[in-house]
Amino acid sequence: MKAAEVKKLRDDEIKAEAERLRKKLFELRSQTVTEKIKDSSQFKKNRKDLARVLTERASRSKKVAK
Repeated sequence: MKAAEVKKLRDDEIKAEAERLRKKLFELRSQTVTEKIKDSSQFKKNRKDLARVLTERASRSKKVAK
C-alpha cells in the first residue's frame, strides 16, 4: 500500500486497515513458531504499511486538534 492510497482512505477505513495489519503481523509471528513461512519479507512489508497507516492517522488527528 502506497502513501497516496492511504491518504485516500476515510478515517474509519484507516482504523480498520490498522487492525487488519496488526492481525496479519500476529499471524506471521505465529507462523514462525509453528511452521516455516515461505516469504519472510512479508514482515517488513506489513510493518511499513502499518507505519504508513498510523502516520496518516496521527497527522489527521493533529489537523483536527488545531
